[in-house]
Amino acid sequence: MAEAHSAVAFSFSITHEGWDVNFDREVLHLVWASGIRSWKKRLARFKNNVRNGVFPAPLQSLWAMMGIVLALRYGNNSFIKYTDTILQYLPGTSYIWQIVSCFILSLTFWLILIYIVRYTFKLMLMYKGWMYESRGGQKVSLQTKLWGLGIKLLSSKSKPLLYSYQGSLPKLPLPPVNETMKRYLKSVRPLMNDSEYESMIKLANEFEKGIAVKLQRYLWLKSWWSSNYVSDWWEEYVYLRSRTPLIVNSNFYGTDAIMLHSTPIQAARAAMIIWQCLQYRRLIERQELEPIRVQGLVPLCSWQYERIFNTTRVPGAVSDKIVHYNDSRHIVVYHAGRYFKVIIYSQNRILHPCEIEEQIQSILDNTEKPYVGEEKVAALTAADRTHWANTRTQYFFKGINRQSLDAIEKSAFVVTLDEVPYEYDPENSKKLDEFGRILMTGKGYDRWFDKSFTLCIGSNGRVGFNAEHSWADAPVMGHLWEHFLCGDLVVGYQENGHTKGAPELEPPKPIRLQWSLEPVLEAIEKSYQVSLALVNDIDLRILAFDDYGKGFMKTAKVSPDAFIQMALQLAYYRDAGKFSLTYEASMTRLYREGRTETVRPCTLESSAWVKSMLDPNVDINKRINLLREACATHQRGYQDAMCGKGIDRHLFCLYVVSKYLEVESPFLNKVLSEPWRLSTSQTPHGQTTQFDLKKYPNCISAGGGFGPVANDGYGVSYIIAGENLVFFHISSKKSSPHTDSNRFAVRIKEALNDMKSLHDDWNRSTKNVSS
Repeated sequence: MAEAHSAVAFSFSITHEGWDVNFDREVLHLVWASGIRSWKKRLARFKNNVRNGVFPAPLQSLWAMMGIVLALRYGNNSFIKYTDTILQYLPGTSYIWQIVSCFILSLTFWLILIYIVRYTFKLMLMYKGWMYESRGGQKVSLQTKLWGLGIKLLSSKSKPLLYSYQGSLPKLPLPPVNETMKRYLKSVRPLMNDSEYESMIKLANEFEKGIAVKLQRYLWLKSWWSSNYVSDWWEEYVYLRSRTPLIVNSNFYGTDAIMLHSTPIQAARAAMIIWQCLQYRRLIERQELEPIRVQGLVPLCSWQYERIFNTTRVPGAVSDKIVHYNDSRHIVVYHAGRYFKVIIYSQNRILHPCEIEEQIQSILDNTEKPYVGEEKVAALTAADRTHWANTRTQYFFKGINRQSLDAIEKSAFVVTLDEVPYEYDPENSKKLDEFGRILMTGKGYDRWFDKSFTLCIGSNGRVGFNAEHSWADAPVMGHLWEHFLCGDLVVGYQENGHTKGAPELEPPKPIRLQWSLEPVLEAIEKSYQVSLALVNDIDLRILAFDDYGKGFMKTAKVSPDAFIQMALQLAYYRDAGKFSLTYEASMTRLYREGRTETVRPCTLESSAWVKSMLDPNVDINKRINLLREACATHQRGYQDAMCGKGIDRHLFCLYVVSKYLEVESPFLNKVLSEPWRLSTSQTPHGQTTQFDLKKYPNCISAGGGFGPVANDGYGVSYIIAGENLVFFHISSKKSSPHTDSNRFAVRIKEALNDMKSLHDDWNRSTKNVSS
């Protein structure tokens, strides 16, 4: 308890000799420094909020307006009446008050002009015609060219901060019910026989003409009242009210740049990645992180970035909640079953990588044993949420357990120093599979699954992360991951593998967290058995497909994403012998507080192409035409989803309204209960402009993955890692007799190779005909 006593800044007591006051100068100095730092951050935040409030106009334009008003006031007698009108309400008429009246008038004109510009900018961002037009060339309409020029003119006068565009982003539009119904019925047609489809049409018509009118009216009110009619309900009902374990079911993972091995020294790599994360956090706090703009023009919503750090998911009996702290001066490190609080600030600055390396190495050298129950306490965060909420209330409400829990939950993030290496060997695919599995689940108790993310460091210096999903979506973590993989390459290490530089001070020593867990052992073991069952049931296969990549897909004149999705449709049909409802995540961050929408890759066009590939009587030309039609349909569906014309989020919100109104809809019940047996997502990259990925292709991550959504389905994440490389992360349940991740990986590879053979044969036949 020494560290607890040292935290007391002063003590006060009354004795028979009088007053007795003792104080710790060092602690009081830390309190003073913390207060100063807090006020500096508040002032910086206020300044940034002002800049964001007037964006896209620069603050300097106010002084320009002031100069114009002063010039008119003293150079044009007819303008005097405007300032005199203001002057009569001021205490005096002296020269100083005349200047004040000019300032008030210029401020009024300036604010009017600012809001005109801001709303003009917002109206222009509502235009989505550019999304459906080809990039460059003659297919771009004059309207889109003029729109692009206007966006450039309005947004180029001031350098945007991270949140500068937030006030200008449009709200997510609410689609009409009849349009959603048409798109839904078309999407499920290939999944149903004639009688099933007729029954579904009947349910949809009854819904559309009946209760949907009332539900849509309430949803329309919400769309006007809230900044986004989907996101808060999506976060609440899909994530926070879910009672299922986070491990496998919700959390996702990301891997290192496996083509590079920066250093084999665990402490050095951990220190560098921690330092890079802290630099990234500072960029977010100061809003200096460059906002992402599609095609360099259209901004994406940056709302999710504010919860990357200092954030945790707190369990509740019915619903969890996301808690974000404004600041944190420490991280928590887990190693060999023990937790350490590591201070990452000293003398009013972030510690240098070499100083953090000393701290990490001291933890690795520490030979103390874990306290009773400490090693597996994080299993509580992995298993059933209600069990964790009840256990937290009963045993972590006060005392040293509460202090240690607070240290973890209020940390910037958690770091796990694993005692096993993360390996990659092109000749041994099982090593990469194990790499991914360690990051996804660990041992079921060595990641704090509630934290926004846990950095995982292998004993050989390779890294990865495990991220909680409710606070944000994968692209946000992907941006962070790209940032420090790039920084890792730019900053570099010494030749001996250690971080560069020499310590300028003695870094604060890691503080061992204290626990009293004897009464909690039964609860911990119960959670551990749940998480262990999930760990043992997950089947993960990571396929490094290097026969070809994006380069060839472009020559086929189709979207690479659509190309891969068609391969997945063909692979699944060969694996299961039928089509299945397929989920592909698409972002809606073109709108304020946008998160995701569902693209449904299984379409009438994709199913027609898949059947043609299995029919030997269909000729090459027809197969190629069907493939291009399927890819075009998929791309249009993806564009619709990004533009707020999706199917599933609208139906989801209608379902939520129906539950609030306590009305039953057989149509919505059926739609929301349909299992997603093939859940897919593309890992984005190229979000940072730090350096050219074409110049450093080996720096790209191998991507990441997630667990299957359905017990008898697959979870497939993929990253197009270069011109000739695609990584697929394929997960399924070993307990399901219908799925096998290794078998599905073989199916994907076969499908991709068959698609290349189809294209090559078509090219040869075309050349023969032309010759």
